[in-house]
Amino acid sequence: MGWPWKPFLLLSVISGLSDLAGAAAARPMTYAAVLRMKSEGYSPLSSSRSRHHHGDGPPFFPQSLLEDLRSEETEEDFGPVFVEEPGDVTLALDQRKAVMRCDARAKPPPTYSWYVNGSQVDVESDEHYRHVDGNLVITNASQLSHFGRYQCRAQNSFGSVLSREGLLQLAYLAPFSLRPRGAVSVREGQGVVLMCSPPPHSPEIVYSWVFNEFPSFVAEDSRRFISQETGNLYISKVQPSDVGSYICLVKNTVTNTRVLSPPTPLTLKTDGVMGEYEPKIEVHFPASVLVARGVTVRLECFALGNPVPTITWRKVNGNIPKKARLRKSQAVLEMPNIQLDDSGTYECRAENPRGGTAYKGHLQVYTLPQWVRMINDTRLDSGEELVWECRATGRPRPTYRWLRNGLPLSSEGRLEVTDGELTIHKLQPLDSGMYQCVAENKHGAVYSSAELRILASAPVFVPDLVRLMATLGKDVSLDCRPRASPPPRVTWRRNDRRIQPSRRVLLLRNNTLRILNSSRADEGSYVCRAENQLGSAEMTTTLWVKEATRVELSPSRVEVTVGESVVLSCRATHDTSLDVTFQWFFNQRAISFQQHGGHLESIQTVRARQSSTVDLMIRSILLKHAGKYGCRAQTSAETVLAEAELLVRGPPGPPGVVIVEEIADTTATLSWTRGLDNHSPIITYHLQARSPFSLGWQTVHTDPEPVTGDMESAMAVQLNPWVEYEFRVVASNAIGTGDPSAPSRAVRTKEAVPSVAPANVSGGNGRRHELVISWEPISEEFQNGEGFGYIVAFRANGSRGWKEKMVTSADSTTYKYRDETFPPLTPFQVKVGVYNNKGDGPFSRAVIIHSAEGEPREPPTDVEAFGISSVEIRVTWRPPGPGPGRPGAYEVGFWKDGEEEEEEEGKQRTVKNETFVVLSGLQSDRLYRITVKALNSIGQGPASAAVTARTRKAPPDRAPANLAWIQEGNNVSLSWDPVKAKDNESHVIG
Repeated sequence: MGWPWKPFLLLSVISGLSDLAGAAAARPMTYAAVLRMKSEGYSPLSSSRSRHHHGDGPPFFPQSLLEDLRSEETEEDFGPVFVEEPGDVTLALDQRKAVMRCDARAKPPPTYSWYVNGSQVDVESDEHYRHVDGNLVITNASQLSHFGRYQCRAQNSFGSVLSREGLLQLAYLAPFSLRPRGAVSVREGQGVVLMCSPPPHSPEIVYSWVFNEFPSFVAEDSRRFISQETGNLYISKVQPSDVGSYICLVKNTVTNTRVLSPPTPLTLKTDGVMGEYEPKIEVHFPASVLVARGVTVRLECFALGNPVPTITWRKVNGNIPKKARLRKSQAVLEMPNIQLDDSGTYECRAENPRGGTAYKGHLQVYTLPQWVRMINDTRLDSGEELVWECRATGRPRPTYRWLRNGLPLSSEGRLEVTDGELTIHKLQPLDSGMYQCVAENKHGAVYSSAELRILASAPVFVPDLVRLMATLGKDVSLDCRPRASPPPRVTWRRNDRRIQPSRRVLLLRNNTLRILNSSRADEGSYVCRAENQLGSAEMTTTLWVKEATRVELSPSRVEVTVGESVVLSCRATHDTSLDVTFQWFFNQRAISFQQHGGHLESIQTVRARQSSTVDLMIRSILLKHAGKYGCRAQTSAETVLAEAELLVRGPPGPPGVVIVEEIADTTATLSWTRGLDNHSPIITYHLQARSPFSLGWQTVHTDPEPVTGDMESAMAVQLNPWVEYEFRVVASNAIGTGDPSAPSRAVRTKEAVPSVAPANVSGGNGRRHELVISWEPISEEFQNGEGFGYIVAFRANGSRGWKEKMVTSADSTTYKYRDETFPPLTPFQVKVGVYNNKGDGPFSRAVIIHSAEGEPREPPTDVEAFGISSVEIRVTWRPPGPGPGRPGAYEVGFWKDGEEEEEEEGKQRTVKNETFVVLSGLQSDRLYRITVKALNSIGQGPASAAVTARTRKAPPDRAPANLAWIQEGNNVSLSWDPVKAKDNESHVIG
């Protein structure tokens, strides 16, 4: 049948929602309230649910959303708050425009006015000024009228505030006077000061001096100094090389313009040389130096004297800060980032062999005021008391003054002003406005601003009509939170009868009506009335009570293995008049299905009259899917949550940090903490190590073997001594092997005697009387300690005693032993051992190595040579007799007869031990002398006796002439004139 009062209910809801929309239009919702409405399914524009509604009753605001709407502060009008304030501006003469910036945030938007040197800027009558938003633009500024300190005033209906001051100054540099400067004449050895007398300028300038002509600048040293305070050039002791013309060059640091002074000639007097005299300090810092904290301070000190004085510095009753630096041959003490504890008396001293003098001055550091406590926006009811306090630090200590709407405040009537404290008794609406506390010392001022708002209003409800739904048998709270000042008196009524508190109906101190154990009988309209001396207002709350929603999530606890899948089913039983929506959570966070890579899927909801069901499919489960899953069912009356726990079995997690408890030469005792077993007991641990010599991580032997899952300590064994290792631990269970732990810190095993002998001991060859021994070097991995080297032991075959030689280089691969007494190819027994600082290690097995056989002893025999062409001679020979020094090749030397042998024309080697060679590239019809030597890897033997051979004459260089061709039948005859050889040509033989 439905509800007989359904048409009335719809009309009432529509009416209430339209009132709410009207209230929202009059006072905008906060962003947080809008977000909350969206999350609950409401559209803040229409004040109705954004999703389709299926129930028999109208949509309702849940109580939690109403609390947000009532308690959240909406964005209201407010007084000016500075976003940007004027800063210091320096304007060059060639710049036409300067901008003093000012911007304030306020609602309604502020208006701006400006003051220069305390007088209001008249934008209307002075064409040099114009406003651009809050900024003040100054065009073609006049030095007399427009430069000075500017202050911005921002004002709206709530009051006005003053900004900090900004200085507008002109940057300029006038030219020097063109009046010639007189010459300065001094004796050699005398000190002198050349005056710069800079022209008018602003702000800072930098001084340098030109000597004779530009760009030859005066170099500063222990004898010459340019003061950046006065600009003068000081020469402590004049030398003949100083004679010349001096020009002072001044540069403006802002405009980068430069000007040159007229020249000042410096000459030497001819009446003698100045004798030695004690120092006289001509340049020094003031007796009292006042600087701001954080700047760089430069103290100058320079003296005239003969000999040139030496400058030293000290701090009286303290030490010069370590950050200080001496510049310009110690004439300048520079201290960056000056702080309060750098204050004190500083002394510079000038000394030479004739005496000394000193100067002292006091450095005092000041700080601008800085806020420690500021004032904040405050709202109070009429008749209450305001106490504001502001505090600032500074040196000198700051003083305080108070402003209201930009005007000074003083103690009178209800106002008390005491330094940084302002008290106003019995507040009245006229006390509203913008207040500022100003802390200032002679170096600057800071402003703290706040708005004081005196509240005085009749009660107002937003919204004034509420539809509220509660759950049968549960407590429900009906709020009554009017905006009013002073606080109103509140009463509740139902059906035109005032509600009296009882054991089940409570009236709380915050005017909330709380109904315990709600029932159907509690349904109806409740009216809250608020009243103060300025007026009254009412808010109506319509309450409906619905059956409780129950949620069941099954299974409530499930265990699965990595890679498997599971389905969680969520069933909600609810009031037949209500719709239900579901949301899934994982570890109390809403699930975003797009972010889970297809592992999680929500199965479509199945709806019935009194229940609805939704499933969550979790596919190909990973370890990260273990945790608590929640299913939240929400109706317009309540929200109910059910949770299930999913346990995922998988390979173990990484063990905790690995600690090397003890290290020896071949062992390391390790400990670790257990990682997650991921619901499958850990069976074994594997210890892994990495060193500079290993290919990544390698599993090491352990004691005990194996390392069972209940252990958290074990010993790695069979390590190499004196090697740097990192260790990690890997856990395994029935499902698989997990990720390794983080590596331990790198540790080096202790040293030990070497245990590995060199391999591939061999040798031979070498020069005569040499025994050459070679081996493969031992890798650093097996050297086992510092001081590693080799012991080479050898003895002639058949003898008893071993000779031992130390080879100290760990990289050595050969050793040569020389002894003139043993003949070539003597057999030796050889072995090579190892040692380090811990002792001697093993030797290799002994091998037989022969000593070198030496170079050939005999020359080749039966050397013969004969010409085979005009450019070639063939040489043959027999090898020398058998014996030590077997040839490996031969070298044939040749030269023209009549020339010295040392001037051999050429040499030609054979391939291996061939016993002939053809010499080519020779001259025709020439007699050559030829020798042959035997060679091997050790050296070369003696040359054979020289033999001679002549190359043949050259062939004729003419072709036959008069070639004739005669055919007779089948025969052809060919004829020509013969060629007759010349004297230097060989005879024609065919």
